[in-house]
Amino acid sequence: MNTVLRFIACSDLHFKTESPVEPDRLRRGLKLIYDWAERQPYKALDAVIVNGDFANRGAQEEMALVKKTFDECLKAPTRVYYTLASHEFMSPDGEAGAKQRFAVLFSQPEDCFFRINGFPFITLSCERGCNFDEEKVRWLSSCLKEAAGERDKPIFVFQHPHLSDTVYGSINWGDDAPIAALAEYPGVVDFSGHSHAPVNDPRSIHQRLFTCAGTGSLSYFELDEFDFIHGTVPPENEQCAQFLVVECSSDGAVRIRPFDILSGRFFIDGWEIPTPWEPASFTYTDERFGSAVPPVFAPSACLNVIRQGRGVEISFPQAGGDERPDAYLLTLRNGKYKVVSQQKISSRYYLYNMPGRLSFTLEDLPKGTYLAEVRPLGFWRNVGAPIVAAFSVEG
Repeated sequence: MNTVLRFIACSDLHFKTESPVEPDRLRRGLKLIYDWAERQPYKALDAVIVNGDFANRGAQEEMALVKKTFDECLKAPTRVYYTLASHEFMSPDGEAGAKQRFAVLFSQPEDCFFRINGFPFITLSCERGCNFDEEKVRWLSSCLKEAAGERDKPIFVFQHPHLSDTVYGSINWGDDAPIAALAEYPGVVDFSGHSHAPVNDPRSIHQRLFTCAGTGSLSYFELDEFDFIHGTVPPENEQCAQFLVVECSSDGAVRIRPFDILSGRFFIDGWEIPTPWEPASFTYTDERFGSAVPPVFAPSACLNVIRQGRGVEISFPQAGGDERPDAYLLTLRNGKYKVVSQQKISSRYYLYNMPGRLSFTLEDLPKGTYLAEVRPLGFWRNVGAPIVAAFSVEG
């Protein structure tokens, strides 16, 4: 790839003056990308786009800490741009006070239209929490029209909430106001946050009328599914420090690389978008729900059952396949094969170093014989073959 542009797209930094965790993660992430970029043919990091919720409650001290951290860490020629969102508006003086502080501290308009190395960028701040009024959408439309005058170039757009019914997290954390304006321009590559959904979830890139990508968080994970045993907040949710590294070539092709700061590694080589302006070339579409191969257990995989009084601990190895498994469905049947319990368990796919085995405890089981069954679940409503184990519980 003949790279001529590189930037970081991030969101949900949630800086707090009482905690060094998020600032330390940002410092580490920037250093890692600078070091990596120095080893590439194209060595620059041209920009960082911070896509809302950078200050946990929008206080002066939090915003100042964000600015101080970037001022200390950025190197020429990197520029930084911000959008405002709901967490910036949480101080007692609300949205008006946050916007006034932002203008003074960052010397930047709340909405921006600019170019980097000839490529158009549009940043759009929220109103009334995570909403956009008609005037703001009209401004977006005018910028898109001007940007689209340059053929065969992507148009990079940034707003905090996901666009409804696009990337993973957009069902519960989406907004639809900008969609009609964006839909006129298939060359749009839109970046959003708000959900804290993992950037390495393959559903975090989505193409229908244009391209959308989720930008993760530096604070904690949340999942957009309500049927997990743990709810939407998964185990080890605070082991979260992710963003996207985006590159563009001289012919307009885009590569989006999901990056894990804690391990210092890219999850994959990148999502490739060779012609962002041509919908016929889109591959990250909803068709993946019908074509993805289910995860599978290795032939040697088995369930281990350890009795613990009237309960058991069930453990099993992770399944494999083209993608990491999303989750597992643990079904418990009694001796007559009637289902007595069913639990959905996260695979912890959002951790770069996901555990090799998972375990789950079932407590207070009545005396009897049981059959435990674990099926691996993919991200696309696809289900793999189970592994099973029989066991008994004494009275």
